[in-house]
Amino acid sequence: MVKVADLGFSYPGGDFRLRVPALTLDDGERLAIVGPSGSGKTTLLNLIAGIFRPNTGRIDIAGTDVAALPDAARRRFRASTIGFVFQDFALLDYLTARQNILYPYRIAPGLRLDAAARARAEALAEASGIADKLDRHPEALSQGEQQRVAICRALVTEPKLVLSDEATGNLDPESKTRILDLLFARAEEAGASVLAVTHDHELLPKFDRVLDFAEFRQGRPA
Repeated sequence: MVKVADLGFSYPGGDFRLRVPALTLDDGERLAIVGPSGSGKTTLLNLIAGIFRPNTGRIDIAGTDVAALPDAARRRFRASTIGFVFQDFALLDYLTARQNILYPYRIAPGLRLDAAARARAEALAEASGIADKLDRHPEALSQGEQQRVAICRALVTEPKLVLSDEATGNLDPESKTRILDLLFARAEEAGASVLAVTHDHELLPKFDRVLDFAEFRQGRPA
């Protein structure tokens, strides 16, 4: 599903440097990445999603070189192929929870907002415990509820790749397990791979593989 080779990235005018010689993620695999804050884990997710372009190297997702796509095509590919749970949720304040969940259908011409998509949104909200919050705006939701909205949005399009940046970071222990199980179940139904950045080591046994990001920074393949 994902193949990264000879990846190099730096922010303009800064000292930060990221190098990943090799990283692969198999179809249907659940991979967790752990490591110290500020080491570049979120940057790696943004590169894989095509939000950032690498300075060097190649990122293939399902056989597509994401970095080589023009901006508009890269956004369409991301909306139709990747579900991203952002660390800061990235919800739109002027939209309700339901509208935020269905937002990918507004921005991706290839996605069709039909009855099936709306039903998936409702079902995800029900499974996440926010079915009674769908008509509320983000400011009327707790952090945990906002996080669940973000997770539902990432899953509603049935993406082939789910990227998760601390998806359970603001949830209580019981909710963490429930939401991660939901994410994995929906990913399995769609045949999707999951790449998750997490600091929660209690959840690591649920993943197929765990990588320490410090190994990337030392130039070791994964």
